Amino acid sequence: MRDLASLISAAALLPAATYAADNTPAAVDLDGYESAVIFLHVGVGGITFDATNKIEFKLTHSDDNTTYDAVADGDVQGVASIGTGGIVKALTAAHAADDVTKIGYMGGRRYLKLLADFSGTHGTGTPLAAAVVKGNPRFAPAP
Repeated sequence: MRDLASLISAAALLPAATYAADNTPAAVDLDGYESAVIFLHVGVGGITFDATNKIEFKLTHSDDNTTYDAVADGDVQGVASIGTGGIVKALTAAHAADDVTKIGYMGGRRYLKLLADFSGTHGTGTPLAAAVVKGNPRFAPAP
């Protein structure tokens, strides 16, 4: 069996917790890696989502960790389309079972941030987590 552990590293984009309001996104530095994939884990919805009471996950990227731009269709793979502001996933209907969404990042910028943007009323939180797996390190083994 081949050694994958020496060729990847992981970092939290959205720390695992139950959220009822926007998170403060932390930047993940991709320096030293040639590829990245995001795993977005959403638990059972704390409310019944709709067009007003929703969560939109907005992915942004930056070269300098100061100015962030929304990702566009050519920056990611694994999602049908990107919404305004870099929306890679939107919860706008009942979410009765947990799921994991895989989003490949191909944008080529150094930093990533993921915002869980809450709209409407969320009296009960929803379990969320997101991690980025950085791959193909320029120097192996990966730290």
